[in-house]
Amino acid sequence: MASRNDCATGADVRGRRVGRHYDRGVSPTPRRRLRRVEETSAGGLVVDNPDARLARAALIGRTDRRGRLLWSLPKGHVEAGETTEDAAIREVAEETGITGRVVATLGTIDFWFVADGRRIHKTVHHYLLMAIDGELSADDVEVEEVAWVPLGDVPDRLAYADERRLVAQVPDLLAETA
Repeated sequence: MASRNDCATGADVRGRRVGRHYDRGVSPTPRRRLRRVEETSAGGLVVDNPDARLARAALIGRTDRRGRLLWSLPKGHVEAGETTEDAAIREVAEETGITGRVVATLGTIDFWFVADGRRIHKTVHHYLLMAIDGELSADDVEVEEVAWVPLGDVPDRLAYADERRLVAQVPDLLAETA
């Protein structure tokens, strides 16, 4: 003979609904469906020397929700009418004070997160830039600190594995552009 509740959810021997919610007399609450949003950003790594052995890269530090300073590549939203390359140049300049020119594509990172009741799919296009003007500054309100970091030390400083993966190819890219 079947037990009164022979499965986690379904029906008992009398045909009544049973399961986690039904056994307690509580109907399941429907999950609110989050609105899906696509966002595109661009940024990259700006270096000050085409020789990888001598190059330094400008990184930005932002404070996370826990108060930790996390180092990353500068990046931001692509504005209407902008190419991803133009956005990368603008964002790097806004967040580091350094104007650069794109010399190579580093790659794309995409990820999902939830914010403000929305499920956001973000795609970030990254470029390698060569510094041509400017002074390092943390004048952007989103940036806590900026620093020139020797290229060989950049992977140890970056907080995100995806960015470390992109930066790993920079010495070879610099050699190709020289």
